[in-house]
Parts: sequence; C-alpha cells; structure tokens
Amino acid sequence: MIAEDPVRERTIHRTLQQKARLYGNRPIFYYRDIVFGFKDLDRQSDRVAAGLQALGLGKGDKVAILMNNRPEFLFLWFGLCKLGAVEVPINTAHRGDLLTYMLDQADCRMAVVESPYLERLGAVLPDLPRLERIVVLNDPGEPLPILEKPALLYQQITDNDGRYREAEVFWSDPFIIMFTSGTTGPSKGSLMPHNYALYMGELVSRAAEYDERDCLYNALPLFHGNAQLLSTMPALMSGARMVLAERFSAGRFWEEIKRYGCTEFNYIGGILPILMKAEPRPDDADNPLRVMLGGGAPMDLFDRIEKRFGVTLIEGYGMSEIGLPLMNTLKDRKPGTCGRAWSDYQVKLVDDGGREVGPQTPGELLIRPAQPYCMLLEYYRLPEKTVEAWGDLWFHTGDYLLRDEDGYFHFVDRKKDALRRRGENISSYEVEKVINSHPAVLESAAVAAKSELGEDEVLVCLTLKPGGTLSPVELMDYCQERMAYFMMPRYLRFLEALPKTPTQRVQKYQLREEGVPPGTWDREQAGYKLKR
Repeated sequence: MIAEDPVRERTIHRTLQQKARLYGNRPIFYYRDIVFGFKDLDRQSDRVAAGLQALGLGKGDKVAILMNNRPEFLFLWFGLCKLGAVEVPINTAHRGDLLTYMLDQADCRMAVVESPYLERLGAVLPDLPRLERIVVLNDPGEPLPILEKPALLYQQITDNDGRYREAEVFWSDPFIIMFTSGTTGPSKGSLMPHNYALYMGELVSRAAEYDERDCLYNALPLFHGNAQLLSTMPALMSGARMVLAERFSAGRFWEEIKRYGCTEFNYIGGILPILMKAEPRPDDADNPLRVMLGGGAPMDLFDRIEKRFGVTLIEGYGMSEIGLPLMNTLKDRKPGTCGRAWSDYQVKLVDDGGREVGPQTPGELLIRPAQPYCMLLEYYRLPEKTVEAWGDLWFHTGDYLLRDEDGYFHFVDRKKDALRRRGENISSYEVEKVINSHPAVLESAAVAAKSELGEDEVLVCLTLKPGGTLSPVELMDYCQERMAYFMMPRYLRFLEALPKTPTQRVQKYQLREEGVPPGTWDREQAGYKLKR
C-alpha cells in the first residue's frame, strides 16, 4: 500500500523506522548465532549515518561497499539511506581495470572495504583521484594497514551515540548504483530510486504471500540486487524474518533451513541442480520450506524438485533496471514460464522493426512503468545509454520472449551478448577486453556454451597475431590476474579467423551454434585451478 505522503515517507530508512516502532526488537535477521531485531538494525544504521556524516558525507555522495555477507553490510546500506547518500555495491571478485572503472564511473568519494579485499583495492588507488577515504572492516586486533589514501577503522566511525542531522530524502531520490553486465560496452551503473526497493519488496511479498510468520533464507551475495531487493526488502516490507548466510553451501543448506525454520529460499538457476545432485533421502520433503523463488529452473528438474523437496517453485523475469515485470504467483503460475505481466507495468513484444507481434511469436520485450519511481532513473554518467535504452519511450530489455495464448511469457533468448554463469552476469565485452590485451592475441569473441548446471559456461574463440604463439595455460594465467574468477573462460578455441559479416562484425551466433567442437581446450578437463 502507498503511504499517505509517499514523496517523503516512502523511503527505505523511514520504512525501517516505522517497522521498528511497530515491531520493537522482534527479530528481523539472523547471522551465524546472532539475532538482530528491527530496533537493532535501526540503531546500528543510525551510528553509521552519524559517523559518515561527521566525515562530511551527505546527500548524493557515493560510497562503495566491498565486503561479504555480514551484518555491517546491512547497517551501511540503511545508514547511507538515512543521509540520502548512495551505496555502490561492488562484486568482491572484481579487480584491476574493472574495479577501477566501477569506482571511478560511480564517483565514489569513499570505499568501505573488508580487510581480505584491501590488497586489490590498494593496487588501484593511484588511479582513483576522486576516492578520498577508505574505511576498513577488519577482525578485532587486526592493525589498520598503511594505504595511499586516508583510512580509518569501521569501529571508529560507529563509535558514537547515533545522532545525526536528518536529510531531506524523497521516494524519487537514488539509493544505489547497481552495475549491470556490459554487452557492447563497459558495464553500466543503474541509478535506482528508493521507491524501486520498496516496490520490489511489496511485489515479491504479494507473489509468494509472505507475512510475519515467514522466514526467508538469503544465501546470495548482498552486493547483488537479488539479495537486497528480493530477500531483504520483502522481509522488511512483510514483517518476516531473514537468515543472512555468508554464502550458499550445499552441505549446510538443509541444516540451516531446518534450524531457523525457513519457509522460503530465493535461488538462482544453477543452485537447483546442485541440490538435486545430493543422494536422495526418504525425509527430503520433511523440511519447513513452502516456496522457492527465482528463475532459470531447468524444465527437466522442475517437477522433480517440487516433489522431492515438497516445495512450490515461483519463477519470474527481471533485470536490475526494471525489477520483476513478469512473474508467476502462488495462485497463478504456469511451470516453464516467466508468468504474466503485473498490472503495474505496460509490456509488449516487438519485432526488429518495432512492430508489435502476436501470441506465439518471439519478440523483444519492451517495458513501461505504470507507477512512479519503480524503475531505473538513469544509467549514471551515461546519458546516451539512457536515451538508447528508452527508445520510443519504452525500455528495451534486449531479450526475446514469447507470449502464449493464456498470457504467460516464455523466455526465448538474449538479444544481447551478456552471459550468465552460476548466478553472475558476465560482460562478453569485458572478457574480450582482457583477452585482447594479451600481446599474442589478435582478436577474440566470448560466447555462451551450454552447461550441465543449466546456465552458461564461457567459451572464448580467438585468433593469434601472425607469428604469435600462446598456450591455453599461459592465457589463463594472464587472465587470472586481470579478471574475476567467475569471468574466467572454461573453454578456449583457437581459430585461424573468426566468422564475420560483410561489415566485419563477428558472427557470434555462428560460434554459439558450433558450440564446443573436438579440439576445444577445456579448463576443467585439463585440471586448471582458479584462484578466488
């Protein structure tokens, strides 16, 4: 429900304050063996707001967060909201040029970094003139390292009484810059408003029918919008509890589900085959889960998962920029589809000429919001990309879908060249940029190859410069130092030439169709180990 004065009251932090008044210190999330109440989250985020404000941060300032799942991530997120500042969550696997690009592109004035990631941040500090200060979250007793920028400990900024000057923050103000995977260019920073987060929390709660009796299991990383918007915000909006796991672990999954009495799990497609690989037990369905919510469930596993574990799968279609315009619900679902369109969105499918297509005909999905401030504000500092995405005043998703006669949408294929592996969006452009920077490489093309886990594996097809020599292991060693582990190619295919159009564009569709022919180097078969 929309608040009476949504312009001012409908913000993330004021919603937390309202819930804290309503529920007191009733549990909102668990981390390891620690229980945090609504008031705990409110008070701890007050201390973050007060400490950051004392350092000169205020409305509109950008703060990068480079850390694993832990309570301090949530305290920072809500504390920044109270100042009207903007969080910039960074994937902890990023390093080198891409890490530099994201921090610089987002205009980050400060970075809050967990100590295991200090080394990779320290390596790029000379290239970040706008980054003024580092806040380090370390283990008790661990000394503050010497860095090229002013630094202090997280405990120093939160050692206060929690009093801060309240900022004028509205539902239209941004709270986050989420970096999407780049396709034909660098990753884009999606600037998202407060109401987007609240709307996502309400939408997911409606679809899965969450209430105060529910407990949501959140094992996805908080640096992704999925964990923030599809788990944390639904817990806040519905009054449910949340378990904040450090990471997904198949070995601990069912133990923690039963221990905390979790009724919901928010998954990505690659997780389900992992759960199914475990040896079946007669009591597999003896668990408190009632709903598993996500996308990308392989159809050959859909029914088997529901029957084996006694759960209901709810799937939808979404992007960071637009939320979840298409979704199944508990009361209205069709397995194998993305569901129907929510009434709060206008949607249509169009051919490559922009003409609307009818049922059973694939077309690109175009979106418009019917409610204010529940989608992308802009691609930060990329006005031309913002205009391009909103061509003819519809947001172009770049994905082909099909609508059946019953109004359910089916995902067909990506129009873009992004890949998705183990829940991570990967920019083919950024993979190719690193590969092409090797002195022996002439050009490359990164495409998706089929995976036994239902998502993509990264296949890189490449050619060498005349007279150049390069072994797969040499190239992988080169990439290890320059890209995140999840971006690392599994397959390398050395070619005399890449297939091209008459205008010299690489025909990636042909490479995708050819797949992984004999002679392609396979990292896993070769036993090559990745560094994480």
